[in-house]
Amino acid sequence: MTNNVGTFDRAFRLVLGIVLLTLPFFSGAEMFQSGTATIISVVLGLVMIGTSAMKFCPLYRVLGIQTCKL
Repeated sequence: MTNNVGTFDRAFRLVLGIVLLTLPFFSGAEMFQSGTATIISVVLGLVMIGTSAMKFCPLYRVLGIQTCKL
């Protein structure tokens, strides 16, 4: 696995992941009253945090995108 996620992209993914993880539990938004929206938000948040930590995004590899400097 070669790194394909840059510094700014990693920071953005980390912040977005934390927001997606906490949003269903602390927002009180109507859409999170169903379990489906909560599960989707938590899974996406974990994926964002995971790709940020690993510096690798499988979707970027498929699409040929690389935001890190070599």
